Amino acid sequence: MNRGTGGGLFATLYSLLFFAFLFGPLVIMVVTAFNSSSFPRIVPWECFTTNWFDVLFANDRLMSGLLTSAVIGFGVVVIAVPLGLAGAIALSEVSPRLRSTLYTVLIVPILIPGVVLGISTIVFWGALGRFFGASYDSLFFNGIFLTLAGQVTFIAAYAMLVFIARLQRFDPTLTEAALDLGATPGQAFRKILLPFLGPAIGSAAFLTLLASFENYNTTVFTILSGNTFTTALASKVRLGTDPSLSALAVIIISITLIGAIVHEAYARRRTLILSGKAEKSRAYANPVLRVLTHPAGVFALLALFAGLLFFSGSRYDSSVCEQKVIDDKRARQQQLMEEQRARTKALEQQRVNEQAAPAAGGSGSAFGGAFSSGALVPDADKTAPAAPASPSPFGGAFSPGTLAPAKPE
Repeated sequence: MNRGTGGGLFATLYSLLFFAFLFGPLVIMVVTAFNSSSFPRIVPWECFTTNWFDVLFANDRLMSGLLTSAVIGFGVVVIAVPLGLAGAIALSEVSPRLRSTLYTVLIVPILIPGVVLGISTIVFWGALGRFFGASYDSLFFNGIFLTLAGQVTFIAAYAMLVFIARLQRFDPTLTEAALDLGATPGQAFRKILLPFLGPAIGSAAFLTLLASFENYNTTVFTILSGNTFTTALASKVRLGTDPSLSALAVIIISITLIGAIVHEAYARRRTLILSGKAEKSRAYANPVLRVLTHPAGVFALLALFAGLLFFSGSRYDSSVCEQKVIDDKRARQQQLMEEQRARTKALEQQRVNEQAAPAAGGSGSAFGGAFSSGALVPDADKTAPAAPASPSPFGGAFSPGTLAPAKPE
């Protein structure tokens, strides 16, 4: 095997291991979402079921937390995106010496641990509320408001970084030319800079929404007695997991795949239009293919396919298979109990036989009956020992009656 073949084999194995490590857990979670086992597992496989999706939607705590997370995420997008845009524009307009100082100040919240941000948010707004004499049901002690305030402090910096990257490609002479031609600063911003920042605005909005939705370290403190989706999910995992979480993973993966495919269709269509090859492509020549390859058409097809799968899964009944699995488990449990009873009975019979064996065959002990029942009886109660077979060499000086007092004559 030459070096080129060995290098290619190593690259192939490395790629397989890399993708297995990357997508293996996702595949496992997708499979366990359709196994009727009460614990997430692939083997042993029991029954194909879609009941875990019903269990997921029936969890009131998770669903209310999802609604709370959506409200907080929308609020974070509305506040953090304009703040990030303002920070990026300010950094592009100030002098280089002041720019480094301002950038450090604006980027620091990202470097602070989320636990510190959460605790400091509670302490700050709580002290402010007590200073104004606000009650505990006021805005200063509201979990949703505190979470919104705590998340915006660092998520706005994410949006700012997105806008900074986009503004580095902007030509400021365009706005200067517009101002020279009589446009007001507001008009130059709305008609030149804002359209240029359109893709960055969408990216920043999506990024801030995800950052708000998945945040836990800050939210677990600021939400107080309420629940967001992440905090409710964490508490559910801490108390015990079930395949309903795998069903949630299937929904998230499906939404992500649909979004990725639609975005790819949009990117390809835009590339064809900008390159001028749209009219020459086969997809645009056929009206049906033109509709199907349009991002809206791709989204409609994928949504229809997902809806059909959901409808088919909701009508699938796995109760017969699950009942058979339960009956098999009960039969197996009964068999194990009977085997245990038989082993216990055999041990008891063996113990009885071992106790009866010495009584029937005499003392079979290796210690010569030293531990028999009559071994410790006093000598007076025993039969007198027989006379020694040969006389003692000491003339009977140590016989039992030697030291007895002499009887008077």
